[in-house]
Amino acid sequence: MKKIIITIDGFSSCGKSTLAKQLAKKLNYVYIDTGAMYRAITLYFIQNRIDWLNEVAVKEALANIKLEFIFNQISGQADMFLNGENVEQYIREMTVAEKVSEVAAIGAVREFAVAQQQEMGEKKGIVMDGRDIGTVVFPKAELKIFMTADPEVRVERRFKELYAKNKNITLHEVKENLELRDYIDSNREISPLRKAEDAIVLDNSQLNMDEQLNLVSQWVEDAIMAHSS
Repeated sequence: MKKIIITIDGFSSCGKSTLAKQLAKKLNYVYIDTGAMYRAITLYFIQNRIDWLNEVAVKEALANIKLEFIFNQISGQADMFLNGENVEQYIREMTVAEKVSEVAAIGAVREFAVAQQQEMGEKKGIVMDGRDIGTVVFPKAELKIFMTADPEVRVERRFKELYAKNKNITLHEVKENLELRDYIDSNREISPLRKAEDAIVLDNSQLNMDEQLNLVSQWVEDAIMAHSS
């Protein structure tokens, strides 16, 4: 069967990564977590005290960064490796979450990441999620999805996810972080978060994971059929 590129864009904590992983597994496609790439770059900047307001320092730092996705036999998913080290656990921490939108808004960082993402998609058969995948990275993707959900639902989901790892986190902190990330993602000069004109909107406020996967699987079938003729 013909393989396509599936892009999933949308706001933080809409479940983009969860859907993308499920879809990739069902279709036997490669899942590429672009958020993990930006988080790994942010982690490197934090660890090495890189001033990301300094353009020269940023470009020098990027030259020393190597990102890889390596399949984890135990979890059955690909982990993010930064310069040969598995950083999957560290990139999910709040210290990175608080800064990732700032770092991802930097032109040189986006150029660096987008070039790698486009290379990963050359053979098709991929599911990629992020903020600008359907608008900038793969504007000719066969299926583009834009995910959204009620803000209250998103805050609750994100809180549960973080609370499982950090019992000191508060609902207020999570709400503030999400609002800030939404603002930065939507208002940055380079590749702001926006819906591609030909993207299908998926509001999953009232959907469970099975319902969502079944709905999107039908969209995939329709897209493959449409691009096979």
